[in-house]
Amino acid sequence: MNRLLEAELIYGRLLAVEAPHLVARYNKALAGFGLRPTALEAFDIDMTGFSPQIADELGDRDYLDPNRVNRRFVILTPDQENLPVVHTSFSNTAGLMHEFFAANARAINAVTIKDALYGEIEDSVAVVESIEDLLSINEVKFQVLSAEDLLGKAGELRQLADRLQSDPDAWRDDAMLNRMVELAKLTGDIRQNDLVPDRLVFRHDAFWANHFGGVYVFVEDKATTVICDPATPGFRRSRPWQVSYISIKDPAQIFDFLARSGRIDLPQASWVEQSGLLRHRAEMAVIALINRVEPQTDLAMLDRVWLQTWIQRNASLVAEDGVYPFLQDAIRQIAATGGIKMSEVAPERRFLLVRAKPDHADQWLTNRLIAGLNADDFLSRFVFDKQGFYDAYDRYSESFREYVVKRLTYTYLQDKKTFRKRLYGIGDQDDA
Repeated sequence: MNRLLEAELIYGRLLAVEAPHLVARYNKALAGFGLRPTALEAFDIDMTGFSPQIADELGDRDYLDPNRVNRRFVILTPDQENLPVVHTSFSNTAGLMHEFFAANARAINAVTIKDALYGEIEDSVAVVESIEDLLSINEVKFQVLSAEDLLGKAGELRQLADRLQSDPDAWRDDAMLNRMVELAKLTGDIRQNDLVPDRLVFRHDAFWANHFGGVYVFVEDKATTVICDPATPGFRRSRPWQVSYISIKDPAQIFDFLARSGRIDLPQASWVEQSGLLRHRAEMAVIALINRVEPQTDLAMLDRVWLQTWIQRNASLVAEDGVYPFLQDAIRQIAATGGIKMSEVAPERRFLLVRAKPDHADQWLTNRLIAGLNADDFLSRFVFDKQGFYDAYDRYSESFREYVVKRLTYTYLQDKKTFRKRLYGIGDQDDA
């Protein structure tokens, strides 16, 4: 894990909180959650206010995510909008936070001059015990408080101002006027600075949840499709008249759903040759094979020549594994004919040939699913399925961990946007 930290492959691009007044405001938010204050004088936070250092101090990575639902947040500065979300139980947490920042920018800018906002993204369930609990979350509401009670003071000042306008005798109430002056010193002119967030309710559509080993929920108009382990509580029993269920162990059904719903790019020369994605996956397959059969191999000198030499020397192993020759044949067939008949491809290998359709709203969620089904491609998994990547990284040998970190550093981290655009055809997304 130290390698990942040093290379900023985990907890990267966080915001340093060092100013005493910001630490104090954060501690008041922690107190509001019923948590003990931090003794740290400096720490880092993500978009939601999650701090890996405070999580370590509290001994609880879910201190802002109790029961892994109704996610808490702490906003110290509007700059948090540009940060990643590095710990969450739902894939759309970052999207919801972005919507909240965008819809309430004026209030956030005004409040955080003197105060911090905190609260939770409240939904309809308190604990997730089955798929039904996940399906019942159709929208969320941001419950917002402020560390110094600036929101409460602004509300009180507005009520007094309304009374001043509606009650002719209010001008004679010196105590009320003095209170208004006292509050105005803290809140400023609330006629100019709107301190109360405008929009608090947001839709909760397609998402991945880390409950029960991972649950994908895709939503189309009135149709919902759930993809997960069939052992998950509620599988095929929660709303069977409304929800379609697909086992994560059934690649044929998963592929048919993604293709039928227009969520994937089928292998065509128009994007395959330009992206180099299939060549990338072929290389990843060989590297994964090397790690399995020769885990102590020093990959420091690995380049195309070294890799081709290894393939030639281990031709029988490569043929037995089958992935590399399959992808090479696919690349040649696409170059010659412009495409491939997917019905002739074994279901478990179809996901080696596709990517999420770049212009679909669920492109990141779909690529996450594809990356999980192509587990040997550690690079794609890091881009789209970081939790899956970190779990796999824990099982790597030390030598392979070293190679993986170096590979991610000199490829993906060098230019994330260009890398994602070339291989997957997609643009920005918040990530670590």
